[in-house]
Amino acid sequence: MDKSITLRLAAFAIAGAALLTACSGESDEEATSSPSEKSRATPRLVVAYDGGVRVLDGKSLEQVSDVDLDGFLRLNSAGDSRHVVVTTDDGFQVLDTGAWRESHGDHSHYFTASPRMTDIAFEGPKPGHVVVHDDTITLFFDGSGEAKTMPGDALSDGQPETVDYRAPHAHHGVAVKRADGTLVVSRGDEDSRTGVAIIGANGEAIATDDRCPGVHGEAAAADGALAFGCEDGILLVRGGEITKVTAPDKYARIGNQAGDDRSPVILGDYKTIPSDALGDDEIERPRKFSLTDTRTGQLRVVDLPASYSFRSLARGQDGEAVILGTDGALYVFDPATGRQIARHQVIGEWTEPAEWQEPMPLVEVLGGTAYVSDPATDTVIALDVLSGSEVARTSLDVNVTEAAVVTG
Repeated sequence: MDKSITLRLAAFAIAGAALLTACSGESDEEATSSPSEKSRATPRLVVAYDGGVRVLDGKSLEQVSDVDLDGFLRLNSAGDSRHVVVTTDDGFQVLDTGAWRESHGDHSHYFTASPRMTDIAFEGPKPGHVVVHDDTITLFFDGSGEAKTMPGDALSDGQPETVDYRAPHAHHGVAVKRADGTLVVSRGDEDSRTGVAIIGANGEAIATDDRCPGVHGEAAAADGALAFGCEDGILLVRGGEITKVTAPDKYARIGNQAGDDRSPVILGDYKTIPSDALGDDEIERPRKFSLTDTRTGQLRVVDLPASYSFRSLARGQDGEAVILGTDGALYVFDPATGRQIARHQVIGEWTEPAEWQEPMPLVEVLGGTAYVSDPATDTVIALDVLSGSEVARTSLDVNVTEAAVVTG
């Protein structure tokens, strides 16, 4: 039986958080925490590197702030237009990007202030996936199998209370809290991962499905559909039902997905070589990707002229499938048909490193703007997704390893 959900206050801070807050670098804005009202939203791009995180203006790419932080850092937008969840060695910390909005009925007011690392922290072993869905943030700890959930707007009010669930076994997993109070969580242990379960508000399993070997990653589509990648297809979760979409190849790992709440189609990678068939220093560099229609269960496999990495997948403002190829081009596809609708040469050719933590080109999309980093030249480029016209460009003195964007 799955363990019950408990409510408790996650009232602790990762060691050194206060010191890290004090390490925030001076910005090009006034070095003050006093809010300044703006006439429109101020999007911000946050990039991680070996030694910290840097906040850039989302329009000009000018540096706003720099924060010293040790370790390999991962970044996840908190979905509230303002905060970014930073994954560290010890858990999750929350970065305030210093750009936000306050809604007043039919309009909003926009503000900026100096970015800062807050003292909000969630400690646990092997912090893993961060998922924002149905205005709820879910954090998963691989080392304990614990999922912590909180309202999406909770980070503006200090250390939030969390609803905690612990899976029967620790594993490299993921969890998604839904608006109906249920939690969809991966199933597995240290040796294998097999599927997903839908957990009710009382902590009991409503449904389980173990037809998903190597389950990894998740994405949300239109009408509340959720997708979880398998080594032979995808599991789809809708309401209280779990269905399996089988890939055309016997081995077809779709471990990385990109969804869009406005599109019924999930963009995923598509790897056909089992890991045990590769050498110790070898990785598969796929030249096909997948488009899965969550309404019909149709899984379309599409050829790409170049290979790509797990950091290459994104979605456009109208649900377009966006992929950054190793030929340095940004490809845009119609997710409904798999037809290529645009190709923009952005950077030079590159090769995905064998170690996934190493810097490599990546793409993030906010609205109609794609942000592409190029570690070979320490450059970040902003361009229009559809036209390919360059919006901004900046040179950095660091190798970008991760990125996240907020709307402000």
